[in-house]
Amino acid sequence: MTSAFRLAVPATIFLLIVGAAPEGKSQTYEGKELVKAELVADTNAIVPGKKFTAGLLLRMAPGWHTYWKFSGDAGIPTELKWKLPPGWKVGELQWPIPLKTNDPGDIQTYGYQDEVLLMQEIIPPAKIDNSSVKLSAEASWLVCEKICIPGGATLLLEIPISTTSRPANTELFARYRQLLPQDLPAADVAKGKWSRVGSELQFNVTSATLANYPVADFYPLPEGNIVVGHPKIESRTGNGITFAIPIESASKGLSSIKGLVVFAQRANGNDRAAWRVAESGAALPANSVPARGVLTFLFFGFLGGLILNLMPCVLPVISLKIFGFIQQAGQSRHKIWRSGLAFAAGIFVWFVGLALLLIILKAAGREVTWGGFQFTNPYFVLLLSVIVLVFALNLFGVFEISLPQTATRGLLSWTAGEGEAGSFFQGVFATVLATPCTAPFLGTALGFAFTQSAAIILSMFVAIAAGMSAPYLLLCAQPAWLRLLPKPGPWMAHVKQFMGFLLLATLLFLLYVLGAQRGLDGIIWASCFLLVVSIACWMKGAFISPVASTRAKTIAIITMSILLVLSGIYFIGDKFRSSKLATSSQLAGGWQAFTPERLQEELEQGRSVFVDFTAAWCLTCKFNEASVLESAAVREAFQRRGIVKLKADWTNGDPVITKLLQQFGRPGVPLYVLYPGKSAEPIVFPELLSKSIILNKLETISHTVASQ
Repeated sequence: MTSAFRLAVPATIFLLIVGAAPEGKSQTYEGKELVKAELVADTNAIVPGKKFTAGLLLRMAPGWHTYWKFSGDAGIPTELKWKLPPGWKVGELQWPIPLKTNDPGDIQTYGYQDEVLLMQEIIPPAKIDNSSVKLSAEASWLVCEKICIPGGATLLLEIPISTTSRPANTELFARYRQLLPQDLPAADVAKGKWSRVGSELQFNVTSATLANYPVADFYPLPEGNIVVGHPKIESRTGNGITFAIPIESASKGLSSIKGLVVFAQRANGNDRAAWRVAESGAALPANSVPARGVLTFLFFGFLGGLILNLMPCVLPVISLKIFGFIQQAGQSRHKIWRSGLAFAAGIFVWFVGLALLLIILKAAGREVTWGGFQFTNPYFVLLLSVIVLVFALNLFGVFEISLPQTATRGLLSWTAGEGEAGSFFQGVFATVLATPCTAPFLGTALGFAFTQSAAIILSMFVAIAAGMSAPYLLLCAQPAWLRLLPKPGPWMAHVKQFMGFLLLATLLFLLYVLGAQRGLDGIIWASCFLLVVSIACWMKGAFISPVASTRAKTIAIITMSILLVLSGIYFIGDKFRSSKLATSSQLAGGWQAFTPERLQEELEQGRSVFVDFTAAWCLTCKFNEASVLESAAVREAFQRRGIVKLKADWTNGDPVITKLLQQFGRPGVPLYVLYPGKSAEPIVFPELLSKSIILNKLETISHTVASQ
């Protein structure tokens, strides 16, 4: 069974309420307190320079549970981020030995019930001037029973400063220190040995200590892009136990993984103990890749960036740049080259900035994706809608921006400019619109980069920027080619207005994305705000001009500001924020909503399954769906072979789907996977589909007669 089956507990499959718990010390749901959180310390006072232990204490309602640092097939680990004064140091988070649970659907998770204390050592500076200190931390967790609800709290721990201290919370810390894993004993007490058998790792441990415990288990701690199955005991004789750990996605050179050898008198007993198992020296690090492989993926990144210029996400802004080239025809070669360099600089600045942001997020332990972390946020889509609308109104001549006169012109005014600043921000704007696209080669390249070091991630984004900017640099380097373009003339004013309509088409697409995220109400309230923005732009053009009086300008600016602020508070802060999408499992064209449980159920019944990982903001996805997946030939082939079609919608950044994308080495959508059967390897399709690719792959699987 693939790990795709076990990515969510049945509760998560049916309902995952996404939202942040309000600040405070408890999380409530429908009037019931699910989690009570607080910070505790093992000392009654802080002695400068003397380390102490503090921890996050979570008390869960009966039947509810949170997760370990490796949550298993479902769940999200608890996070604790301290906000300490300058000079303070904090150690690694210490996780007690978790409980292992097996849920229906062969779903295995690791977590905590009733109560857990996550501890960290804190070292204060040698000199503290205050009489007490307030230590703050941000905690976040996922608590599950029949449903899973994210929670979080901003917590505060105030402790006095003194020259002496006494232990505090002694019983609590002693109990959880007893549950901390220990290092694997020396060879005279326990001997461990790794081996690789096909797609399975085996760890043999020999110890007389283990012979005294009837229950023993291995809890894996996979890192990077390693995906493991469910460990089991392969054999147990005398003092020796061999654990088998299925490896479902990892380097072929992987020879060991980190984990815990857990033993107790009974399963999940309070007397459980554990030894930490480190990777052996023969293990191949997940980030170790031959130089030739890196260069190949960088070349894929360059090709993907080049192809981005042809994606429908970018065409409206690219057409503006071509319009600029037409205007420059016949001008000096130096000016044309400077304009092209400025446009390319805008592309590079955005991609490098995006790379640095993703590197920071990855270092902080966040999931990194391409396009998803922006376009799954409806407020980002709304902001981009405002920018596109204002840009279009400027092209229509509703208002003009005088570059030298205002210090607040920012991105939009510079984008409308005709000099190097205008070219630079056209490059930035083009790349902003490009981020939801996953062009051919680009998904493979980014999927590789996101599992590598910060240097490789940065290099990959530089390669993508080089590919996207290459055509413009080439055209500027050969200005003679500009003579092939039409000569400037009065017709250009009409072309400029026509390009405004192209941007309005982009705005319709963004509103469609908002509708997929927030429903019909969300579109209506967003459109109301956009209407007010349009009125403000009209007032700018009508009443704020070089010949207008100071009084008229002042009144217009005040009126515009009041309109924008009040409409933003009412339409966005209130109405749009409270709008929710009414979910429905009914999909057109024979498609059904994806869940790992549904996938498992269909494969268990001997059916083949095709999964379409898509999002409303992914134009490449929409193109593939319209031209290939919904074509008569492909639909007939799916129906004739009895293939179940599941749609995994990533519009709002579903974490279950995110894990699956990472399992297949993809940073974002589109992704298309065909599961021929329960025991057969899944077939992964390229980002850009064709009918022949789909039909040829369908020929490779056995014919299945539809049951209906």
